[in-house]
Amino acid sequence: MVWEFAVARIHLIAGFFLLLAVPSHAADKPWTTEGDPAVVQKDIHFDNGSVHLTGTLFMPAVGDHLAAVVVLHPAEQPTRDYALYRHLTNGLPAMGMAVLVYDRRGSGQSSGNFASAGFEALADDAIAGAHAIAHEPRIDPGHIGYWGLSQGGWLSVVAAGRDEKAAFAVSVSAPLVTASEQMHFANRNELFLQGASAAEIKAATSARNSWEGYLRGDRSRSEALAALGAIENKPWFPLTYMPRPAEMSPPQSSGYRLEMDKDPSVAVARVKAPMLFIFGGADPWIPVALSVKRLNHIAATRNGVEIRVIAGANHEMELGTKETMAFDKATMLSASPNAPAYFAVLGSWLARHAMP
Repeated sequence: MVWEFAVARIHLIAGFFLLLAVPSHAADKPWTTEGDPAVVQKDIHFDNGSVHLTGTLFMPAVGDHLAAVVVLHPAEQPTRDYALYRHLTNGLPAMGMAVLVYDRRGSGQSSGNFASAGFEALADDAIAGAHAIAHEPRIDPGHIGYWGLSQGGWLSVVAAGRDEKAAFAVSVSAPLVTASEQMHFANRNELFLQGASAAEIKAATSARNSWEGYLRGDRSRSEALAALGAIENKPWFPLTYMPRPAEMSPPQSSGYRLEMDKDPSVAVARVKAPMLFIFGGADPWIPVALSVKRLNHIAATRNGVEIRVIAGANHEMELGTKETMAFDKATMLSASPNAPAYFAVLGSWLARHAMP
C-alpha cells in the first residue's frame, strides 16, 4: 500500500511537470482560476564575504518543513529573469518545495566580479544562499540541495561537496570530462553546423592542440602563434573561442590554463549526498556518451548516483528546436526545457530523494 501511494505521488508530480511544457496565456481570461497551491515570493539578501547577493525565494503558500532547492547558473543565464528558471519556480512549489533563484555575482542586483571568480567562489555563493534560507521558519534546514544546468550543473556538484549539510545535488547537461575535452567536442560540432569543411575542422583542432599545448608547456610559443595565425582570418574563427595571435597571453596569465585539465570526477567524489545527472541525447555541447561512461564507473563504486539521458533533448532540455548552438542573450532569455521526460525524471527523483 505504501509503495502504491509513492508511485501515485510520483505520477502526479511527473504529470504536473508535463503541463509546464505548454505555455499558458489564459491569465487574462475571465473564466480562469488561480493555481493551487498559490506561489508566494520573498526577496532574499545574503553575503559571501564582501559580495552581496540578491535573490527571490519561491514557496507554496501553505505548508511547513519544506525542502528547498538553490539554483546555480549556466554561464550565459546569470539573472533571475531568464526563462530557464521558470519550470523550477512554477513547478517545485506545486510539489511542496521552495526554490531560491538569485542574481549571480556581478549581475542584476548582486555585487562582485564574475570574471575573476573561480568555481569554488561561485559554489560558495550558493552555499551562502542555502544558509540564508535555512533560517526561514517554513523551510526544513536538513533538506536543502542544489540544482544547476551546464556550468551551473558542475557548480551544483561543487557546492554539494563543499556544503556538509547539502541534502542532494541535481546536475543537468554538465560533462564529466575536462574543459579541454569539452571544448574540442563543442568546437567540432559548431564548425560542422556552420558548414566548415573536414579540412577546416582538422585545422581548427590542430590549432587548439598547439595553443593548449603551449599553455601546458608542451609546445613552443612560435608553434602556437603559427597555428592560430593560419586560421585567424577564417569567418568561423570566433567560434573556436581561441585568442588571435596578437592577443595570446602567456601561460601564467591564462585563466583557462588553470581550468582546462581539471578532472570533474574529483568533485563528484567529494559529495556524500544523493546526486542526479541528466543529459540530453542530442546535446552538441558536451560528449554525453563519454560522460555517461565515466559516471557509470563512479556509480558502480558508490550508492546515490543516478544517471539519465533524455532522448532527443538538447543542452537546454528542449525538443523540436533547430540546433544552432547560439547563445546570444536573446536566445538564452527564451530558452527553457520542454522535454516531458526531463520533467518526469526531475520530479520523480526529487520526490524520492529530496522531500522530508
